[in-house]
Amino acid sequence: MRIKLISFLLFFSLLVSAQIYKSTQGSVKFISDAPLELIQAQSLKLSGLLKVSDRSFAFSIPMHTFEGFNSDLQRTHFNENYVESSKFPNATFEGKIIEDIDFTMPGTYDIRSKGKFVVHGVEQVRIFKCHMVVQKDLITVSSKFTVLLADHNIKIPSVVSKKITEEIAVEIKTVLVPK
Repeated sequence: MRIKLISFLLFFSLLVSAQIYKSTQGSVKFISDAPLELIQAQSLKLSGLLKVSDRSFAFSIPMHTFEGFNSDLQRTHFNENYVESSKFPNATFEGKIIEDIDFTMPGTYDIRSKGKFVVHGVEQVRIFKCHMVVQKDLITVSSKFTVLLADHNIKIPSVVSKKITEEIAVEIKTVLVPK
């Protein structure tokens, strides 16, 4: 009986450790707080996967899904002139969680994620600090970081340089559930 119980617990822990979580509710918000204009936009189309066995993840956001600009023209310029969403449709982040997390233990964790961050077709290796809450069959992740436009070859014409900042503040929130 004891061997069966140990075998069952071992099998269950292997099953849980190989589990994949998917993003069901994900948002990305960005803010450009320049001297002459505040621009804010958000997308609720963040999708992603987290494989708990090796702490690997992959997330993607379609650039054309951002809304909330100050005007339709501003949104058009964002898509056509800056991020060129028809040419570079998604921003992605793929990598691993650095810290060793026991996903079977509910709790709150401040972690770091390291991986390939791609915006405007330009890949950067980045480490982002994240806040993670692990619950039974639910993981929430949030993060705040900045993106330098120059790091991704996004050029701002001098005529609008006082309206768009070179450093964009980004906030991400997502809820992950077992796939």
